[in-house]
Amino acid sequence: RDLHEIARRQRQMCIRDRMVIEYNVRMGDPETEVVMPRIASDLLPALVAVANGNLGDTVIEHDPRTAVAVMAVSGGYPGSYAKGKVIEGLDKVDGIVFHAGTALDDKGRVVTSGGRVLATVAFGDDIPDAAAKSYEMLDKITFEGKYNRRDIGRDLV
Repeated sequence: RDLHEIARRQRQMCIRDRMVIEYNVRMGDPETEVVMPRIASDLLPALVAVANGNLGDTVIEHDPRTAVAVMAVSGGYPGSYAKGKVIEGLDKVDGIVFHAGTALDDKGRVVTSGGRVLATVAFGDDIPDAAAKSYEMLDKITFEGKYNRRDIGRDLV
């Protein structure tokens, strides 16, 4: 569908139905972190189909497993937070780690550079299984002031 049409319908829905809290057509994080790894097809043909307006004719295969992402943030986020904290343990993680607020310092070390620092993504048979694996991965990663929620996905089971 044309993005302009989606935006128009979004405005109409918000005017008609005041119960709508948010209607989002973008893929931000953490949505992207759990959707993209589940796409088993080559992404390029799907993107070309979007550009040509015929995505409906494209078959997109996906991994049937559940994926859960857990975001690690800097202490103080969403308020003020320190930057430049060395991140350790990335080499101990066997799985997907998306970097968001990271950088390399002058010694080549991975350090924090933003409030939302990184996300671990794990697959499982269901939400509790995938969440447990994602937390296990995140527990191996350390940096001063690291914080992450421990309740991701619990409201869905």
